[in-house]
Amino acid sequence: MPRNLYSEEHEDFRNSVREFVDRTLKPRAEQMIKDHVIARDIWLEAGKQGFFGLAIPEEYGGAGVEDYRFNAIFAEEMGKFTAAAASCFGIHADITAPYIVHMGTDEQKQRWLPPVAAGEQILAIGMTEPSGGSDLANLKSTAVRDGDDWIVNGSKTFITNGHQCDLAVVAVRTDPSKGARGISLLVLEKDMPGFTKGQPLDKVGQVESDTSELFFENVRVPASNLLGQEGMGFIAMMQHLPQERIGNAIANVSNAKQILEETIQYTKDRKAFGQSIGMFQHNKFKIAEMVTKVEVAEAYVDDCIAAHVEGKLTAVDAAKAKWWAAQMQSEVLDECVQLHGGYGFMNEYRVARAWRDARVHKIWAGTNEIMKELIGRDLGL
Repeated sequence: MPRNLYSEEHEDFRNSVREFVDRTLKPRAEQMIKDHVIARDIWLEAGKQGFFGLAIPEEYGGAGVEDYRFNAIFAEEMGKFTAAAASCFGIHADITAPYIVHMGTDEQKQRWLPPVAAGEQILAIGMTEPSGGSDLANLKSTAVRDGDDWIVNGSKTFITNGHQCDLAVVAVRTDPSKGARGISLLVLEKDMPGFTKGQPLDKVGQVESDTSELFFENVRVPASNLLGQEGMGFIAMMQHLPQERIGNAIANVSNAKQILEETIQYTKDRKAFGQSIGMFQHNKFKIAEMVTKVEVAEAYVDDCIAAHVEGKLTAVDAAKAKWWAAQMQSEVLDECVQLHGGYGFMNEYRVARAWRDARVHKIWAGTNEIMKELIGRDLGL
């Protein structure tokens, strides 16, 4: 099925992203896995190429591009390469930076956005807590006003870019009496006394993605680091989550599509009982099913991207895209492993790594169950 979402200008941008992947990322893929991190010079190179500043206004060091399709192309190409790069770069540029762009004062934007666009300062966002998971309205981290500062205490977990981050947009409870309306966003800087980071967490997959815990013990944060209005943090998170979820869906679909293409080639090359294994009717039918699943998911996600470009993507439609793409990816990659046989369980094969890396996509950015709850509520159930 031909895609009608992108113009020639978009495809030119795609080619530049692919060149970055081929020149900078692919030669160091094994080293990133070994080191459990994407090295700082890679971040700087991505920043130099302008990939982190797409949605950042020109006056703050970005490109000032208002067309989300460019962001989507970057997410697609990162997803094809590895889910870890898609998540790390996505959290930085596509998820956290927009909070500063949309909510920051001019002084905050001047201070933080130019190094973010350049890849000189890495962003993380602190929502999830050890006791709460997807229940953002009941977070426990607190910020108490003390003169011109806020005193922050608490912790966050499963934070992508957590160990390397220079800046963290952190959700904290500033007024316990107001429930969700007592939550605010503060920007914490890595050198603030009392702000510490745990060692990178030992994950099942996406090992090259830096994920860690963040700890806050009487961290004194200037009032000038409050992002947006006090008490508006939860509302802001709800407003920004659709972009996070559609970004997840984009990367999930592109990852499944890429690994499936590689698997189809494998089934053509691999011989058994005198013929290519893809020619066996069972395998042929499985591949036909997977190609259809991927293309149907891609079509829906493309429609969501188009809606987001026009400012019409709803939280419910983003939830549909997020859970469906994650589920589809999981099913397709599991079948791809099966088609590879024993080789599909070997880490030297990309299909094994992709299968392992994809499992978390049904959990983060709101679990698939939470997505279905949102959809159900919208139906009046």
